[in-house]
Amino acid sequence: MTQQVDELGTPAPGPDTPVEDTRTQAVTTRAGEGRWHRQAMIIFSVATIAYVVYKLPPYLTFDSSNSLIPPEHPLHFALLSAHVMGGSISLLTSVLQLWPWLRRTHPAVHRVSGRIYIFGGALPSAVLALAMYPVTPGAGRVAVLVAASLWSTTAIFGWMAARQKRFAEHRRWMVYSFAIMWGYGVWVFVLANAFYYAVGLNLETSMEAARWISWTGNLLIVHWWMERTAGRTIIGVARRSSKLKVAT
Repeated sequence: MTQQVDELGTPAPGPDTPVEDTRTQAVTTRAGEGRWHRQAMIIFSVATIAYVVYKLPPYLTFDSSNSLIPPEHPLHFALLSAHVMGGSISLLTSVLQLWPWLRRTHPAVHRVSGRIYIFGGALPSAVLALAMYPVTPGAGRVAVLVAASLWSTTAIFGWMAARQKRFAEHRRWMVYSFAIMWGYGVWVFVLANAFYYAVGLNLETSMEAARWISWTGNLLIVHWWMERTAGRTIIGVARRSSKLKVAT
């Protein structure tokens, strides 16, 4: 007798499996995935809004003394304020972009928020980050330069893929763009403080490490996740089939 089993050793539905049981298992799996997605979106949304509420207000006063990063001169403060505003737009619209229900039920809203993310947030914010490179603090300056360049590039590639209706590529490029943005914008803050206060590294080393690890780590994680869900390893090689035939 031959039986199908998956990689975890659980028998796969066979010809003798009742149709009702198979349908019940499928519904249960979808319900579990739906709950996980909702919980993840709630956490992601709350974290995004909390960070924007913390980061944005000091720059809305147009008072350089409130800046979280000491500006070198008035022009630097103006560029920094516009950069933070653009980054806030990107963060908030990314919540809409990653919301599965919105994509399914209101695709027009998804398209509009995507354009706002790219042309109102990612591109201007990345360009301003590059413009501020000469006055960026020394620690991690190159990481900021590379991250800003890749952030804008992935956003443009994602938009071009959507225009050409290559939606699988669009999704991949946009997830990469979101990963760079969150690493470059949010995790730098978290990691720098963790390295400085918890680990005890000096400020310069903490910033250097945080500015590299934040977005490169995010990219590796999302690349691993996308390859795994596509049935491949992290280097793009197809994984062993999840359905194997074994003789019993």
